[in-house]
Amino acid sequence: MTSILSESDASRLRDCVTAGGVAVFPTDTVYGVCCDPQDADAARRLYELKGRPAKRSSAVMFFALDPALELLEDLSEADRLALSVLLPGPLTLILANRAQRFTPACRSDPTTLGLRVPRLPEHLGALEAVEVPVMQSSANLSGQPDARTLAEIPDTLLEAADLVIDGGELPGRPSTVIDLRDYDSTRRWHVLREGALQADVVHEALAALG
Repeated sequence: MTSILSESDASRLRDCVTAGGVAVFPTDTVYGVCCDPQDADAARRLYELKGRPAKRSSAVMFFALDPALELLEDLSEADRLALSVLLPGPLTLILANRAQRFTPACRSDPTTLGLRVPRLPEHLGALEAVEVPVMQSSANLSGQPDARTLAEIPDTLLEAADLVIDGGELPGRPSTVIDLRDYDSTRRWHVLREGALQADVVHEALAALG
């Protein structure tokens, strides 16, 4: 069953995150759990809820591309061009974090940033109004399967979250992870995990930049 989200859902998610809470929410791939990427206490709580190893990084998600490009002012011109052809989409892009932002998300490697900008389907499109970035990880216990529906999320996580947003059944395949840290200097990139988007689609998009 499809759940159509509203402006109220976007406001509740934003308010939860900015207040230091932890939220379960739908994306273009699987269900995620998120918090403020600048709030170390909220990040610690999210990791504890998932049982996620403390040194493992998490991605930072923006709900639209322009706010990401505006805030990440240290991106090179090559990085910006790559982001403009790849995002929004079911990708996690690994970038050089030159300004070392979002250290609660970057954990033991503050020089690297994982970036997500989802291409939300129409019924989840209201979340594009969330102006703030979030630190996000999949809504599961560490090492367990990703969740396509709320019913597949562990009860312990749902009960502990400050907010749960039901987006209905999702595609269920996690994002493709692309390492772009060498792209500025060599135009090389690497697939770290092939997921919802095939690597050849990424290749075609980046090759078109010349």
